[in-house]
Amino acid sequence: MISPPPLLLVLGPDGHGVTQYAGDVAVAVTAVNPDARIVRVADVPAADRALADEAPGTPVHLHATDRLFGTGPEDAAEVVERWAARYRLTLTLHDVPQTSDGTMFERRRAAYSRMVSAAARVVVNSHHEQLLMDEFLPRSARADAIALGARSGIPSVPPPLEVDSDLRVLIAGFVYPGKGHRPAVLAAARAADSLRERGEDVGEVAVRAIGAPSRGHDGDVRLLREDAAALGVSFEVTGFLADDAFARELVGPGIPLAAHEHVSASRSMLDWVEAGRCPLVVDSRYAAEMDELRPGTIVRYAAGDLADHLVDAWLDPASTRLASDASLAPTLDDVAASYLAWWAAA
Repeated sequence: MISPPPLLLVLGPDGHGVTQYAGDVAVAVTAVNPDARIVRVADVPAADRALADEAPGTPVHLHATDRLFGTGPEDAAEVVERWAARYRLTLTLHDVPQTSDGTMFERRRAAYSRMVSAAARVVVNSHHEQLLMDEFLPRSARADAIALGARSGIPSVPPPLEVDSDLRVLIAGFVYPGKGHRPAVLAAARAADSLRERGEDVGEVAVRAIGAPSRGHDGDVRLLREDAAALGVSFEVTGFLADDAFARELVGPGIPLAAHEHVSASRSMLDWVEAGRCPLVVDSRYAAEMDELRPGTIVRYAAGDLADHLVDAWLDPASTRLASDASLAPTLDDVAASYLAWWAAA
């Protein structure tokens, strides 16, 4: 049997994407190696209490994004440095800094450099993120890459495809600027006009956000609704959903879309394919990597061509579903095996 893995510290509140994925990976690791220990904590003070009885030098692994630690990226760097000074801390870094961070870019870049320097080893979730680190953290140690793992295969009997005359675009995840909701509204309006010019009977036109506004972005939702209404488009927001309700939304009628151009790595793409959907994905270096990793599970489009792709998907709703034999590998089981080998090679 592989030597015992590190203590798996799952940090953050329920519902946070990084926290949820860290928990998924931890459970998959314990299925392969029952010696693994999982410690789940909501915040840093709870983590400090949980780690207090661990011996100095204890191996600990943490999935980290600066947003889990406090009010600013400096908080994340301080905590990681403190834990790394006592334990043998390895990290999976999420949300690697890039220039689209805007005014936070330099602060996040400095904080991530400190975290990488403090950790014993670092892994990221894509080769794209390795390149981001080369570009923006050039003096940091090179990270290894282990791709995000899918939770499950495609259901052998997918839910029946609901077809109606509405043109509804579905975007999964939190609502915040840059996620693609505004381009989706504009493209949906253009697509509806194009279809009607062809004589197609298009019903309601809507962009549906499957999730809640990120903290502080309720005002963005109001503006999106106003702008969408002026174009004859409804902008719908479900609010936060429990897992079962979220899964039902993913298989509902509509065209799945992942339109965030500045991704680091994207759990939203996996949400779609795990539900048996084939999302439209705005082209990027990361999208190209995922297209190569899981062929046939996404449709890439150039940003200016979204309306044309919405027309095609509305005319052929079956194109938004994956074939039942499509592969979603690597799965979480594959990822667990990769982590166990990575830890053992340290």
